[in-house]
Amino acid sequence: MTAARPVGPAVDATPAQRPEPVVLAGRFGRIEKLEGERHGAALWDAVNGDDALWTYMAYGPFGDEAAFSTWLAGRARLEDPYSYAVVEPGGRAVGIVTLMEIRPAMRVIEVGNIVYSGALQRTALATEAQYLLARYAFETLGYRRYEWKCNDLNAPSRAAAQRLGFAFEGIFRAHMIVKGRNRDTAWYAMLEADWPARKHAFERWLAPENFDRAGRQKASLAALTRGDP
Repeated sequence: MTAARPVGPAVDATPAQRPEPVVLAGRFGRIEKLEGERHGAALWDAVNGDDALWTYMAYGPFGDEAAFSTWLAGRARLEDPYSYAVVEPGGRAVGIVTLMEIRPAMRVIEVGNIVYSGALQRTALATEAQYLLARYAFETLGYRRYEWKCNDLNAPSRAAAQRLGFAFEGIFRAHMIVKGRNRDTAWYAMLEADWPARKHAFERWLAPENFDRAGRQKASLAALTRGDP
């Protein structure tokens, strides 16, 4: 008699939903569907002159506003990656985030193509945007695996993935060619089973009592994710 071969545990195979043009509102700002005409001028003002933003991207930097606007309009029309603008409370768009590599049948999705202008970097909204998008992917759209991938040489992106609670899974060598250069890709992921603890850490970090009168954090997100007292 042949011994039974091991198989993985049964899971809910109901396909996840595709991203939609929702508004995800938080305490420090919101995420909304990217629209070239609506967000283009503010985004150009926010990124113009900061060529380093595009170092690890497959596109950019852009020589002028017309070139940027053409690119942005094309991005806004795509279904994958599906792009959102990160918007300050006053209505100014200061960044872009996307949900991409969308595989509803496998319930797998990636957050990527992240463009955070200098006005958004190292702000509470920068972190809140990641919380809002992860919550949307897990709780509304029904994904069970939420990925983060970046160039292995992109130290800030790798540090951000770890700070946000993604688990490092390895390096895919010679994974891509970007702007004529080799890219080894670092893979990170957060799973459906991880989300309750990650959500708790995010919400403790974002809570008003975690910031002093000057807006400085008291406990870091990395510490809260680790469960430090």
